[in-house]
Amino acid sequence: MVGSPHEGLHQMCQKDPAGFTRTLQHVLHIPIPEPRDFAVLNADLTEIEPVERRVDTLLRAETDEGTYLLVVESQGQRDDDKRSSWAYYLSYLYAKYRWEPVLIVLTQSRATARWATQPIRLGLPGWHSLTVRPLVLSPENVPLITSEAEAKRDVFLAAFSAMTHGKGRGAAAILKPLAAALETTDTDSAGMLAQFVESCLVDVEAKQTWKELMMTVHYFFRHEVAEKVREEGREEGREEGRAQAKAEMVLQILDWRGVVVPGAVRERVQACTDLDQLEAWAQRAVQAAAAEDLFVDGPQPLSD
Repeated sequence: MVGSPHEGLHQMCQKDPAGFTRTLQHVLHIPIPEPRDFAVLNADLTEIEPVERRVDTLLRAETDEGTYLLVVESQGQRDDDKRSSWAYYLSYLYAKYRWEPVLIVLTQSRATARWATQPIRLGLPGWHSLTVRPLVLSPENVPLITSEAEAKRDVFLAAFSAMTHGKGRGAAAILKPLAAALETTDTDSAGMLAQFVESCLVDVEAKQTWKELMMTVHYFFRHEVAEKVREEGREEGREEGRAQAKAEMVLQILDWRGVVVPGAVRERVQACTDLDQLEAWAQRAVQAAAAEDLFVDGPQPLSD
């Protein structure tokens, strides 16, 4: 399952790029061309020099007006080092692909949003060689959707609204309408959205409310991985079942993130019965650039 707001906010964009584009158009009111096709690209921007640079999510959007790169960054707090990193990301991507890069910052913090919206200007005063103007989605501009009818009109936007407002009690207002909206969504999509929303709810009361709502509508708990986790809670003595559920969770995290899982990796994960080892693999799966990274000991590269 998705374990943090940082991961949830940007990984959701990978799972439904079309919904994310609609959200940008709806919230920011900017003329983003309607994409015909999407592709999730490798987010690793590291060069030969031993300095690692990795964006959170990188999407290629094909439109009638050309190809764009959506550089999606999930930002928990102010980080002045990011300003130089963002300028580097856009310059590097344009030089590599010759496609227009668009920087999009997602945050649950109003203060971080105000910091992130400040333009990054490089060059002489009044004559800037490079200006970076991030597009920012935050509680400042993402609407808090409390109407069931509105939630049903755009389930992605409703889920994204709950995630963006997930640090405050305001998130609780959208949960019941969102749960009703998920009943109109196919089971796999509902299960995916439910987990992303839960990962971004910080308020304890809101998180408990969401779990109770999902038990009621059954969508999340009919999802393959979640059903096994539920079975684990009912029959704690079945070690084999617990290991199988955890192994499937590891593989599902990689699948949700678009990481290709070779047969050998899948077999090794499914054959493991050590719950501690599986838990370690699950944590690595959240950041792994390749499936084989599960088996690399030591700290994994962070993307924040």
